[in-house]
Amino acid sequence: MVATGSLSGKNPAGVAEPLDPGCHPGSLLSDFDYWDYVVPEPNLNEVIFEETTCQNLVKMLENCLSKSKQTKLGCSKVLVPEKLTQRIAQDVLRLSSTEPCGLRGCVMHVNLEIENVCKKLDRIVCDSSVVPTFELTLVFKQENCAWTSFRDFFFSRGRLSSSGLRRTLILSSGFRLVKKKLYSFIGTTVIEEC
Repeated sequence: MVATGSLSGKNPAGVAEPLDPGCHPGSLLSDFDYWDYVVPEPNLNEVIFEETTCQNLVKMLENCLSKSKQTKLGCSKVLVPEKLTQRIAQDVLRLSSTEPCGLRGCVMHVNLEIENVCKKLDRIVCDSSVVPTFELTLVFKQENCAWTSFRDFFFSRGRLSSSGLRRTLILSSGFRLVKKKLYSFIGTTVIEEC
């Protein structure tokens, strides 16, 4: 059905009336109601692209943690909760979706909060050929659990690795993600998942 309108004029109440006497307003309304509820099919290429981008972002975050464990964190292992990097990547994609260049215009500062002190781990530039339009600051949080330090003391005692590192760092499932637009006066956006 194609809906076109030709109006003869207005009735005294100021409501337009259709020219075609065989057209009933109730039937038009039900036809429009039907089309309002039809959901377009998702673009499969777009879904695959977003999933691929999300997985690439997950790998970037995991590489950042892996690279930082011995150089900046001074530990031999970093234990990451299941799906943490996946959740973060999805939030990053969601925050970048409203930006003119999308994820390509993002610079991400990755930090770790240990005992209320933030330690810089890395700076990730998503696409160096694009001028950044926004910054994200990601703050991983250390799991606050007495068992980890107790366990490290007993199980690692006397068994240092060749690099002298013995500590295992356990990340919390919580994180903080702060978005700052670089070319806008609009305030920052903060996502905190505890």
